[in-house]
Amino acid sequence: MEDLSLSTLVWLRMVRFVENSNQLSNDHLRQFDLTLAQFEALAHIRNFQPITQTDLARGLTVTGGGISRMLSRLESEGLISRQQDWKTKHISLTDKGTELLERAYPSQLEQQASLFDEVLDEDEKTQLHALMKKLYEHSITRREDDSQS
Repeated sequence: MEDLSLSTLVWLRMVRFVENSNQLSNDHLRQFDLTLAQFEALAHIRNFQPITQTDLARGLTVTGGGISRMLSRLESEGLISRQQDWKTKHISLTDKGTELLERAYPSQLEQQASLFDEVLDEDEKTQLHALMKKLYEHSITRREDDSQS
């Protein structure tokens, strides 16, 4: 096996962390009968409701087909409603969806924060946040540049 650069090792470690964090979130959210993807969709809907299916898919960076199946399940469980306005469907949380998210959201935030709070001090968290912000902003610029080429 070839020697990997430090940059590659950092990227691989980040990918593994995110995968593990997502699995921990799915395990944690099972108590609310939610997956991480459903939780993120409900949180996004709450923040931008009423929202179109296209805008929701774009905000979550998932395909239209994937979001459609998820929304059908959330609607059948009474967590969201879709209102037709001519050719556009607007999605909002129902009272049941709002209540579920009000219970799940703080619990999920606490679970995620514990991954950092248990091993990093405040200075390390501040430094990691700054580094991740810098990497994220660079990736956005890079994506915009690539889409213009």
